[in-house]
Amino acid sequence: MHLRDKPELLKSYLDLALRAAVAAGFEILDVYAKDFEVDFKADDTPLTEADRRAHTVISRMLGAAAAGSSAAPAGAAAAPAVLPILSEEAAHQPFAEREGWGAFWLVDPLDGTKEFVKRNGEFTVNIALVEKGEPIMGVVYAPHLGELYWGGIGLGAFKLRNNSPSRFHVMAESGTLTNHGTALPDPAAGRTRSGAPRPFTVVASRSHMSPETEAYVQAQRAEHPELQLVSAGSALKLCLVAEGSAELYPRFAPTMEWDTGAGHAVAVAAGCSVDEHPAGTPLRYNKENLVNPWFLVAAPQIAT
Repeated sequence: MHLRDKPELLKSYLDLALRAAVAAGFEILDVYAKDFEVDFKADDTPLTEADRRAHTVISRMLGAAAAGSSAAPAGAAAAPAVLPILSEEAAHQPFAEREGWGAFWLVDPLDGTKEFVKRNGEFTVNIALVEKGEPIMGVVYAPHLGELYWGGIGLGAFKLRNNSPSRFHVMAESGTLTNHGTALPDPAAGRTRSGAPRPFTVVASRSHMSPETEAYVQAQRAEHPELQLVSAGSALKLCLVAEGSAELYPRFAPTMEWDTGAGHAVAVAAGCSVDEHPAGTPLRYNKENLVNPWFLVAAPQIAT
């Protein structure tokens, strides 16, 4: 039986991912509040102390998943077992090893490092649980914005906002985070502050707008003259569609699996589609090549 068929166990993994994401957010904000140096990886993408510290705490917490599992009382739900971790900030296991994984953690400790360096706040911690190529649960935490998204198969999709990092920490450690939050999509996101329906909205990358994406937006504008284009960083783009603040998120430029896995799970749990473009088939994970193809995220009313 797969994890997706074990709701109590999947909820235990969700609680673990929430704790790890919030703890990583503490590390990130500690660096964000100071002057920090920026290094560059071999592919010229930026790397900071925040990336490293977030990776360390997430790896430690997810790696301790099975601690105490042998002490679980008879009849209780099985405790989360340790699963492999595929993280942007660690050596990537060869496909010959990864293809045998049934389930694993897919992690981007600091998604949107460029946004972090620019200090615009639009960076996230992404933690997804992937099983048989499908993200079945995900957590996206934007610590500077005070926004936390989570969702998964059989779990629904939710957003909790306007809480301080310390408040998030208290709720995460007590296991009460999932008692709060607004179910997604949120009907309020489909209206302006005056209560009028908002314009048809497309969200795009703040730092990686490609000519192909621009052409797609223009084609949509021909169908929706009132179209509103919103820019956002990191996995927040998937979450904006999930919450109902946008109808479409086209990404016709390179991304990696860890950029999208967590937001993908939240979006699908909210009723959205996350499909390869133009193939129209669901985006898959744990491929030999970890680069995503072009994809399109569509709100439920578009997806159906």
